[in-house]
Amino acid sequence: MKVIVETPQFDADVKLIDFIQKKLDKLEQFYDRIIQADVFLKLEPNSKPINKIVEVLVHVPGDKFMVKKNAKSFEEGVDVCAQSLERVLIKHKEKIRAHA
Repeated sequence: MKVIVETPQFDADVKLIDFIQKKLDKLEQFYDRIIQADVFLKLEPNSKPINKIVEVLVHVPGDKFMVKKNAKSFEEGVDVCAQSLERVLIKHKEKIRAHA
């Protein structure tokens, strides 16, 4: 699966990009027709500890799924987004099977 990481406010570390790639590659276990994932990493301009925003947009044939989470770190945010996307993709797969 192709993963595109966009970080408009800073430069992402190679370790962070590798972490994101590994986490999102695991989604293919739940739905094997994922075309691409767009990941947006943003910093919220405040002094709160939960100021990292992670948005993941997953493209599948005929549909798109978006998950947005706030977290203390980008790794935590990506992890939570991946868990949410697992549930969404499983529901989508079941819905397609029910119509087939």
